[in-house]
Amino acid sequence: MELAYYSDYAVRLVNTEEPARGKDALTSIEAVRELFGENQSAARRAADADVTRFRSVRARLRAVFEAADGGDETLAVDLLNSLLLEFPVSPQISGHDTRDDDGRPLWHMHLADHPSNATAGYAAIAAMGLAFHLTEYGVDRLGLCEAAPCRNAYLDTSTNRSRRYCSDRCATRANVAAYRARKRLEADRSESTGRTADSAQRTAANGER
Repeated sequence: MELAYYSDYAVRLVNTEEPARGKDALTSIEAVRELFGENQSAARRAADADVTRFRSVRARLRAVFEAADGGDETLAVDLLNSLLLEFPVSPQISGHDTRDDDGRPLWHMHLADHPSNATAGYAAIAAMGLAFHLTEYGVDRLGLCEAAPCRNAYLDTSTNRSRRYCSDRCATRANVAAYRARKRLEADRSESTGRTADSAQRTAANGER
């Protein structure tokens, strides 16, 4: 498994909150445990205190995405480095999958869970995964959805670095809004042009009298 895969841990945590909408899904131990996905052994370590700790880490991860989205690469890296220093990882070689031909293990790098508490384990994996993604693909591959008021975090994996939205739904919504805005602008211009033409005709008529 590529280490950049773990960057999804950061996206999942950041997107439990929608600040512009005043929504927060991270309100219980169950919500914390759901973030771990299939890693149930780590999820079982979650306790009441982890809800608040996870929110704190979430704010710091969002700050990384905000800095990257704003074009401040140095700040994004500095913020991420502070997380890496506070929540170090324990890389290990894992071979839980096997080759089909000879049954030998498929060795790969794996980020082991931090043993102290659920928050430390999750933060370590999320920060390291995001760091691998940043260094592999570039700071500009970390973004925040442009479909206001969404602002969900996303990782741009497009070939031409063109992603602007967190999902197809937000992209469609933004395109529809832009289309309607253009139509309103065209209608306003047409109405303004019509009024100008009427005014010119009235002025000409008055001059002929």
